[in-house]
Amino acid sequence: MSFISIEALCKIYPGNPPVKALEEIDLEVAPGEFIALLGPSGCGKSTLLNLIAGFERPSQGQLLVEGTKVLAPGPDRGVVFQEAALFPWLSVWENVVFGPKAQGIATNAYEDRANEMINIVGLGDFKNHLPVQLSGGMRQRVGIARILTLGSRVLLMDEPFGSLDAQTRLTMQELLLSVWQQLKPTIIFVTHDIDEAIFLASRIYVMTARPGRIQAAIDVPLGRPRTVSETASEAFTSLKLQILNLIRR
Repeated sequence: MSFISIEALCKIYPGNPPVKALEEIDLEVAPGEFIALLGPSGCGKSTLLNLIAGFERPSQGQLLVEGTKVLAPGPDRGVVFQEAALFPWLSVWENVVFGPKAQGIATNAYEDRANEMINIVGLGDFKNHLPVQLSGGMRQRVGIARILTLGSRVLLMDEPFGSLDAQTRLTMQELLLSVWQQLKPTIIFVTHDIDEAIFLASRIYVMTARPGRIQAAIDVPLGRPRTVSETASEAFTSLKLQILNLIRR
């Protein structure tokens, strides 16, 4: 059964001439699946993510989450951007619980979960720190904990590790895999990095240049849990070459 179902979706931005960002997108995502959207710059990956988030409306086609048409943003779909967008005057704890607190939810209803999520992302010793006292990777951990505390069943991630250095990026990829392994949220991960897509995802959707279309859906033949050593495997290298040829086409 599909958790997210997209059929014949198009997105056209008005103008002279109009800009067709996405064309005839068909996509099915199962509950708890980890997929990656991969393609050249400007192919509409982020646009598709914004449509699923409810930030934008499709021009044509159908977009359903759990059988319900997406009309607006909702707490069931959490978005993690390239920058964590934390409130700089609030501590880690205050940032993480801001959502449920703003919704008027009683403290005892979210306190235990917030503590659990902060510990899962490895920030148990930093609850009282301000964002300025954290590294870029740690700020992204706060952003992930904030989404998980809201109870979002879908994580929409728009190149969340793109601005991090290589070592921190790998650490965050391993953290995300650990979070997914423990909690099994449905994750749609946008990236332009082929290695990142293969290392993280169970399935990769490769998009064409604008107007973005799905040109291939590729199952990743690597087991779970994954380790960094698999990035040097023959299966990894072969899949990377296959995807590179698709994108260049």
